[in-house]
Amino acid sequence: MRPFQFYFVSTPIGNLEDISGRAVSMLGSVDFLLAEDTRKTRILLARHGIEVPLRPYHDFNKEKVIGSIVESLKGGKTGALVSDAGTPCVSDPGFYLARRLIEEGITFTSLPGASAVTTALVLSGLPPDRFAFFGYLPKKKGAIEKVLLEAGAFTGTSIFFESPHRIVRTLEAIHELLGEREVAVAREMTKLHEEVLRGTAEEVGRILGGRGGVKGEITLLIRGVGKRG
Repeated sequence: MRPFQFYFVSTPIGNLEDISGRAVSMLGSVDFLLAEDTRKTRILLARHGIEVPLRPYHDFNKEKVIGSIVESLKGGKTGALVSDAGTPCVSDPGFYLARRLIEEGITFTSLPGASAVTTALVLSGLPPDRFAFFGYLPKKKGAIEKVLLEAGAFTGTSIFFESPHRIVRTLEAIHELLGEREVAVAREMTKLHEEVLRGTAEEVGRILGGRGGVKGEITLLIRGVGKRG
């Protein structure tokens, strides 16, 4: 008998080979698998020869399907959840499921693996001894400014996910609010066109702004204030 009924399984953030042997084995042995985007997950499963029933689980249906998930687990089934990329529960709705499993007394564990947060932190060259992950930046100007000012007062490295369509404007806002603060923009990590731009927000913004468009998954890091930063 397995020690756990449910598994939160980390998946690659780009390169499909960045998955552990334990994760591949576990994904192929559970009774069902939950995925944010079943089309993306099928590509990963096919790459590793995994065949398992897939169920969609995302922000827009989580409240509707969470009851049936719990019912399946209480009925003796085993399951797992993967995010589109990286570690479940980090900027995805896996957190809500984890809370429900705790309430229901259903045992679960996490299979560690890739994370855009820690990968970008290593690539940035910014101090890693203290850092905070803020998730996705808000879209409204006032809300963005509030979050950036909060990050600007933090002594450690601040990490954000940002849209490629907004990154140049965000860097402009950082320059206006925080001045010559050092930043790093990591793009397409672990993929063929991986790129990390380092410098002040003004310098990095000028580079990206001159391209006429930015593509790819973006992780933004801001150096902290003071000695620790």
